[in-house]
Amino acid sequence: MSLPPRPLHLAVALDAPSRPGADHDAADHDAAHFVALARLAERGTLDFITLGDSFARPGLDALAVLARVAPTTQHLGLVPTVTTTHTEPFHVSTAVATLDWVSRGRAGWTVGVSTTEADAALFGRRSAAPPAEVWREAGEVADVAARLWDSWEDDAEIRDRATGRFIDRDKLHHVDFTGGSFTVRGPSIVPRPPQGRPVIVVEVTGTAADAAAPADRVLHEVAAAHADVALVRAEDPQTAGAARAELRERARAHGRDPGSLVVLASLPVELDSSADAVGLADLIRDWHADGAADGFHLRPADPARGLGLLVDGTVPVLRHRGLLRRGYAGATLREHLGLPRPANRYALAREAS
Repeated sequence: MSLPPRPLHLAVALDAPSRPGADHDAADHDAAHFVALARLAERGTLDFITLGDSFARPGLDALAVLARVAPTTQHLGLVPTVTTTHTEPFHVSTAVATLDWVSRGRAGWTVGVSTTEADAALFGRRSAAPPAEVWREAGEVADVAARLWDSWEDDAEIRDRATGRFIDRDKLHHVDFTGGSFTVRGPSIVPRPPQGRPVIVVEVTGTAADAAAPADRVLHEVAAAHADVALVRAEDPQTAGAARAELRERARAHGRDPGSLVVLASLPVELDSSADAVGLADLIRDWHADGAADGFHLRPADPARGLGLLVDGTVPVLRHRGLLRRGYAGATLREHLGLPRPANRYALAREAS
């Protein structure tokens, strides 16, 4: 008797690759454009959508856009890029937690960094730092964000009108975190998010062993230590599979269950016809069968056109082959990804004492 196929995770980027000299159209400044795309992605039962962002990028703030998308969708995971450089970690954790509340447990965030002097000049707080340094800092931000999300135990809110007590202070915790460039005392000003900890996404290229730049090696360590999902940019299944194995082994070295790290191959796609959609389904089937990835993060050259072909062409083929769900079984992004809701570290420590 053959074993059932492993669950296939599928996500899509809604931001088109930047083109030198290209004019930015109204879609860059219209949240309704992203609402329509998100609804289409949800019809295709995708796990989540990503929306890129940077300080230099014109247009709307990715996190704010997906907060606008949240009430118009019911199941789709929402993952904006949030830049940690020049940004207070407390504000990062609060903003992502708020998106998780607005979406009722469907939020994640892609960790982003800034390395340019132009970005640094926007803030005037410090000069640009080398990539390896800002990625180490990003890892610390991911760490402290998770601690801040845990700083409220799940039942910390009392909301007792008769006594006037809103919070059980014994179930709020100071995180007292000191990083290389910041300190955070806590607790958060936002109750623990519905998912406990919103999903942390880190994008890497290839394997750390193949990476020449120190920043790439640091980036792999950040993904292995903190990410729930790693997006691997790879041009062939062998590279993707090697990166998946390496990241999971590094996760084990950090004391994590390797299975708790979902690794998706992040691929650029250009869909112009239904035949391209079918060809993409073949590629996804073959890479997935080879164990190259737990799923795929697709980056359409033209999301407005490509997403429709993906949902109406590729998705039905994948469903017919038994690789993709026909409906959402869970309600949160963690449930879509097969990830458990994390226990609260401070509640565990209190119960153990």
